[in-house]
Amino acid sequence: MGLGLAAGAEVSWMAFTNIPASAQTTSEITMKVAFRVNGQAHSLAVDPRTTLLDALREHLGLTGTKKGCDHGQCGACTAIVDGRRMNTCLSLALMHESSEIDTIEELGRVEELHPMQAAFIAHDGYQCGYCTPGQILSAVATLDEIAAGIPSAATRRVSQPSPASPEEIRERMSGNLCRCAAYPNIIAAITDVQEGRR
Repeated sequence: MGLGLAAGAEVSWMAFTNIPASAQTTSEITMKVAFRVNGQAHSLAVDPRTTLLDALREHLGLTGTKKGCDHGQCGACTAIVDGRRMNTCLSLALMHESSEIDTIEELGRVEELHPMQAAFIAHDGYQCGYCTPGQILSAVATLDEIAAGIPSAATRRVSQPSPASPEEIRERMSGNLCRCAAYPNIIAAITDVQEGRR
């Protein structure tokens, strides 16, 4: 094994780290991270294993970002990080020093909804609503990506801007699952907002 250990010898992983002997478990170790969330500066002391999702929910109380699968498969935890959408359950909070993070709480207000939020309501793009915050943020990012000319797997000619076709929208939204299957209404809502941008 290259460690010079006798067969069957038990070795604590603590022996191979710079963790002080007084810290017997990783739960006693915290590291600082500072970032801006929804336009406000935050500095947190977190366990190094804390995901960005848990930092948002448990440390900042922004529960609009949902914990669905914790494996990056459902998209319920989608947030906009440094201008790009991200599954926050797959990224450690410590990786986002100085990042700009936007969650559903920043997108609109009850008295002044974002056009995408209003479209989801108008087209009944949700049922239980659990996935809706992630769906809405991903939908906003989808239209931004199309407008910026960023290709997807459904883009036919990557050298030309892609139209916001239902096929293009479906491909870009494929990382966001709706277990209630409101997909046709979600596509209708996104298309409605896209047409309003013209």
